[in-house]
Amino acid sequence: MSKVAVVYWSGTGNTQRMAEAVAAGAGNRGAQVSLLTADQFDAGQMGDFDVIAFGCPAMGDETLEEEEFEPMFVDCESRLSGKKIALFGSYGWGDGEWMRVWEKTCGEAGAVLACGSVICCGAPDEDGVRQCEALGEALAL
Repeated sequence: MSKVAVVYWSGTGNTQRMAEAVAAGAGNRGAQVSLLTADQFDAGQMGDFDVIAFGCPAMGDETLEEEEFEPMFVDCESRLSGKKIALFGSYGWGDGEWMRVWEKTCGEAGAVLACGSVICCGAPDEDGVRQCEALGEALAL
């Protein structure tokens, strides 16, 4: 059984809903899932999980949330090499540039992007929830 961490930050509840769907998808496939907010996770926990799904909405000028999520994630970057991860989040403007930059950062750190990232404009609709559940299912394999 794989151990999956779903680590997220959400200001409006959109990314939280996505995180819950990712966790549900992984759990449906038999993974042992830990659903954690950014303030409940740190780099020292990276080795406790087979795969980690990180979720953060686009903020400001299409950046990661700067007070809680980004400091936690920057701390984790040094441990991304060879680590199987996935990314997800919501946005309200732009075209998803923050996710492309985030994917590039993870790739340069040596992370193994497990499958395609999931982004939703605003609140996840039924299709967005299904995509998040499918992401979780893929992480559990």
